Amino acid sequence: MIYHAISAILLFWHSAWQRLLGDGTALGTTWSWVLGIVFLVLTVRIILFPVFVRQIRSQRAMQALQPRIAELQARHRDDRETLQKEMVELYRVEKANPLMGCLPMLVQIPVFLGLLHVLRHLKPTMPEHLKTLYGWSVAQFDSASSATLFGAPIAGTFGSTGPELAQLGADTATVRIVAAVLIATMVATTYLSSRQLILRSGWAEAPQQRLVQRLMLYGIPASLLVSGLIFPIGVIIYWVTTNLFSLGQQTWMLRRYPPPASGTTGAGARGSTPRTIAERTGDESVRPPAPKVGARPTNRRRRRAG
Repeated sequence: MIYHAISAILLFWHSAWQRLLGDGTALGTTWSWVLGIVFLVLTVRIILFPVFVRQIRSQRAMQALQPRIAELQARHRDDRETLQKEMVELYRVEKANPLMGCLPMLVQIPVFLGLLHVLRHLKPTMPEHLKTLYGWSVAQFDSASSATLFGAPIAGTFGSTGPELAQLGADTATVRIVAAVLIATMVATTYLSSRQLILRSGWAEAPQQRLVQRLMLYGIPASLLVSGLIFPIGVIIYWVTTNLFSLGQQTWMLRRYPPPASGTTGAGARGSTPRTIAERTGDESVRPPAPKVGARPTNRRRRRAG
């Protein structure tokens, strides 16, 4: 069913852009299909927008509860069962859901896998009775099979063999150059999207939550360097578009729902000396710039000196 839904949205937007632009190419790109993938992303993200709003609200609720969670952990550190019951009750009373932060990603996984399957299905040698799967016509299938981005077929991958690319009417060098640029962009935008959210929301004090944040910040982008080699170019277009949309959406949502001014995130636990993100994580890329040599002292320093 997910394959039919993804195909229906993709074919709808391709038909819309085909009426405006036709199926011709410009700059080696079949824009009706490329824009069809881009607008598939926009459609999915607009549908999921209420879920993302709930996610950010849940994250804010969890951040506000961090002092009380730390207090429960200290009180029941030798009684895991009581600690678990107390935390479940706290989440129930405060209407916070620690799993809500993963929901948007989990909802998008079937969409991603559906598009991956549909695009890997695009082979000119496919029997005609298989071309019409998922609501496609033979003409649409053949058009998508020959669609390109800067000369590289959207069904091709960085790891495609010469014979496979010959079936798609492409050469190996062009496909690998376009795929490599897209993979690098996918990795960079994935990192930036995670980094933006962590910097604005703050690093969690709980070791398990901080481990998850580090996995999102470094682990997922690193894994994409490998998995990107087998992704069709059309799927990487989808991922990059999703990341760019996420960066814009997070900027708006973090302004609309700013992180709490106090608590255990951002400035350390209550009663402790505030630390910078770089000091708490060891990530020098987020360390604030050092003051310039010879800079004039602040008013506070002048008063202390006096």
